[in-house]
Amino acid sequence: MSTPTTAAKPTGKANTPRRVILASLIGTSIEFYDFYAYATAAVLVFPALFFPADDPTAQLLSSFAVFGVAFIARPIGSILFGHFGDRIGRKATLVASLLTMGVATVLIGLLPTALTPGWEIAAPALLALLRFSQGLGLGGEWSGAALLATENAPAGKRAIWGTFPQLGAPIGFILANVTFIIISYTMSPEAFQEWGWRVPFLASAVLLFVGLWVRLSLLETPAFTRVVERNEVVKLPLARVFRRNGVQLLQGTFIMLATYVLFYLMTAFTLTYGTSPSDAPVPGLGYARIDFLWMLIAGVVFFGVFTLVAGPLAERFGRRKMLGAVTLGIVVFGLLWVPLFSSGFVGTMAMLVLGFSLMGLTFGPMAAFLPELFPSNVRYTGSAIAYNFSSILGAALAPFIAVALWRAAGGSTLLVGLYLAAAGAITFVALLLTKETRDQEYVENSSVVIAAEEP
Repeated sequence: MSTPTTAAKPTGKANTPRRVILASLIGTSIEFYDFYAYATAAVLVFPALFFPADDPTAQLLSSFAVFGVAFIARPIGSILFGHFGDRIGRKATLVASLLTMGVATVLIGLLPTALTPGWEIAAPALLALLRFSQGLGLGGEWSGAALLATENAPAGKRAIWGTFPQLGAPIGFILANVTFIIISYTMSPEAFQEWGWRVPFLASAVLLFVGLWVRLSLLETPAFTRVVERNEVVKLPLARVFRRNGVQLLQGTFIMLATYVLFYLMTAFTLTYGTSPSDAPVPGLGYARIDFLWMLIAGVVFFGVFTLVAGPLAERFGRRKMLGAVTLGIVVFGLLWVPLFSSGFVGTMAMLVLGFSLMGLTFGPMAAFLPELFPSNVRYTGSAIAYNFSSILGAALAPFIAVALWRAAGGSTLLVGLYLAAAGAITFVALLLTKETRDQEYVENSSVVIAAEEP
């Protein structure tokens, strides 16, 4: 895909490691906070507030359907922001993606509900539109943050630096859910249902301003600067990446599949199953909402820890070999889904800890691995499309499919576990068909080699 070339002359200015790490981490933390705030509300309050119906299952499935709208928007966002990320640069595009998602999140906190007279149709329609906007922003966010980290990384440390934007996922999850818990503790259930659920969405405005302040202070990445200096900016990155890197797009899409399915089963589905009454016609585990949220937060701590562990492992053993071993672990985990879930509190906590640990190990190297599949003049577009097209297959459908399988099995989660194992098997095959990218140098800043892409 590329061949080494001579070193570029230093420009005299560069992003400091602290600035790069902070900007990539804080941006994704804010983006994922916004995203998970909606995911939590989609389970806890949105079914009743925006989709009133006699059947609770219909309410929940309607809420999850709008939840999935963002995943349809994400590939569109990846094309839109990927185009500008490869045309005008990573920095400006990252600022735009953050604004798109941040403003949509704040507006969700201001929406009337379907229980408001005259808003029965408009409220859920506007919720879907704002959810679409959230997905649009996140579609451009991840790749930009990943490139910000990895295109500034020293030689041999791309996977390590790439774990910092990935760490935004567990941090955002914890921030969103702790906010919901604090609100639940400090107000009555009636007040929470009436207006308290709005607070996490409105509070994101503060985080948005912090993220913008950090990102506006950045310099452009060395890789994109080099593309401009060599006059290699592509007019239509989308056309170029599909024409020359179609195989890599497919590989990246299916490499991410198991990661997406695992995460959205571990969060959106387990929250539904864990808090459903044990004596219901379709029984769940019967935990109180607050108790299970604390259990999830404890599990997500392991997600964060193993995200950081994954970087050094991917550098030592290579992306392909390391992810292959983790993916086999996900397949086995899916087969153990029912025995763990049926073993009381200890088994449930073990299941959450193990699942989120696997999530950290599979998610951590992706910020390095997916961009490495593409040359730098279409890297934003290529990695964004692969990452976000996979979100349709692995994330948008996962909670919906899992709830449908659980209901169809009369309360058993056996089919849900098999669904996860099947996703892992598909990802494992994709990894077998992909070349190792660890030793491929693709940027230079002083001592790091830049790769010259094909014209």
